Amino acid sequence: MGARAEDVEVTDDTLRVELADGRAVSVPLAWYPRLVHAAREERNNWELIGGGQGIHWPDLDEDVSVEGLIAGRASGESRRSFRRWLEAKRTGRREDPGESGRCHSLSPRNRRQRC
Repeated sequence: MGARAEDVEVTDDTLRVELADGRAVSVPLAWYPRLVHAAREERNNWELIGGGQGIHWPDLDEDVSVEGLIAGRASGESRRSFRRWLEAKRTGRREDPGESGRCHSLSPRNRRQRC
């Protein structure tokens, strides 16, 4: 098993992850546009996944691997995908992870609408 995260701190400009082996990795928040555009509450709502091999933000549908952080890899999300996510966030809808290009309305009346 590779490096494992134990704690995460997100500031307005930095993502800092403390590792089980005593190291800490800090990267610019700008590497992860969904985190940049998130409210403080959304940024602070994270969970460790895979025994600490990754970090998941359920409110943002964002996953970051510890291996990627250590290697210095920024988000690989395409501009198109990010724009679709941002528009859904602004209009109060969330993306449906099961269907590319589709969103769920937060209102039960209009469950599926094109984004």
